[in-house]
Amino acid sequence: MQHTLEQFFRALRAADVRVSPAEAIDASRAVMVTGFADRALFKDALCATLAKSADEVTRFDSVFDTFFARDATPPPPEGRPPPSEADSAAAEGSPLAQAVLEGDSAAIQQSMEAAAARAGVADIRLTTQRSRLTRRLLEEMGLEEIERIIANARRMPDGAGEGLADRMEGARRDLFEQAQAYVARQHDLYAAGSARELREERLARKQLNADGGVDPVDYQLMAALVKKMAKRLATKYARRRRAARLGYLDVRRTLRRSMAYGGVPFEIAWKVKKIDKPSIVAICDVSKSVAAAAQFLLTFLYSLNEVVDRMDAFAFSGRMISVNDILDDNGVESAILKVLQEIGFQQTDYGRSLEDFCEKHLDRLDRRTTVIFLGDGRSNFADPRLDLMKLIHDRARAVIWLNPEPESYWAQGDSVMHRYARFCHVAKQCGTLEQLERVIDDVLRSYVPH
Repeated sequence: MQHTLEQFFRALRAADVRVSPAEAIDASRAVMVTGFADRALFKDALCATLAKSADEVTRFDSVFDTFFARDATPPPPEGRPPPSEADSAAAEGSPLAQAVLEGDSAAIQQSMEAAAARAGVADIRLTTQRSRLTRRLLEEMGLEEIERIIANARRMPDGAGEGLADRMEGARRDLFEQAQAYVARQHDLYAAGSARELREERLARKQLNADGGVDPVDYQLMAALVKKMAKRLATKYARRRRAARLGYLDVRRTLRRSMAYGGVPFEIAWKVKKIDKPSIVAICDVSKSVAAAAQFLLTFLYSLNEVVDRMDAFAFSGRMISVNDILDDNGVESAILKVLQEIGFQQTDYGRSLEDFCEKHLDRLDRRTTVIFLGDGRSNFADPRLDLMKLIHDRARAVIWLNPEPESYWAQGDSVMHRYARFCHVAKQCGTLEQLERVIDDVLRSYVPH
């Protein structure tokens, strides 16, 4: 039964119900207490130890009902006589054939589950694998023996084996239908998560610039993926921050305190490390070529509220404005549309935008602030104001520039990216969600003591 529970845990994880090793152990112990005879009690014991929210309870119920469902074996037609001695003799040596002749549905189901384990049906990942795995499952069950019995019965003289052959033919059809249903159920349990992961991997590598575009069908999926990535990073660095806050044993202070107790260390002293939460200033070009990337960056950053101390967002096309209030009032999903209504469709001017920032918002920068620029660095041949870029570089903790275009484009046409890069601690291509996650990960890591 332990193998069955482990497969059930796999199915839960595929359905986005997190099951840690400790929770799996707790669930196994709970089942040892409740047993398996009472289905409702068995289900409640697993649910209480594994589902941690209302949403997870809903997914748990669905997975449980699918995983522990059993297809009933069709009953033999009424009036069918029991197998004769000759039929039993013909089926000798094939446990599956004997179970079919005797109508032993429990034996057939057990044979199917054991054969599925040998055939690796639980490893199904794609819909196209269903037919192949169905055939492999039937072969592991002993379908060849059924077919051999049918062929031998058809060859018997005077049609003596026609009844047995017809019975086995019907049994083969029933077994095929049951095997198909079983494999389909395993696909629903295990392949749904794999399909989602494959889709997320594809979207994480999809280019966000104007040439790559973002299909409206994919947009909501990508927005959800951004939030999922941000949650993963937030969990990761919140855990590191808690561990770092605990610190390390301060041996000297502990020994000094223990002198009052005859050398017994009743009071433990810990070394304390000051941990800064990141302060981030995001400056986003929202012109047509990078508007989608800007929206996903802001979604990412605003989803990190647990580990970010302060986040100021600015957007520009020709002029620069603060978008904190717009984001707070409208949410990230619709904020870009509001921003475009206010400053969109202007000729991009990076120099003028830097002037706006330095005149009105330069006091937002200090030695704890990381500045993240998102833009293609194409300023329509206007003055790039490198002096202001240097000023920002000198005041901030770090300046990171994310450019959706490949580096080979950074000095072509009206691009001044190669000139801005001199005043950036990091300047790299960032045209996909995967690259964006990697950059934000590096930013957060720089604030965690090692």
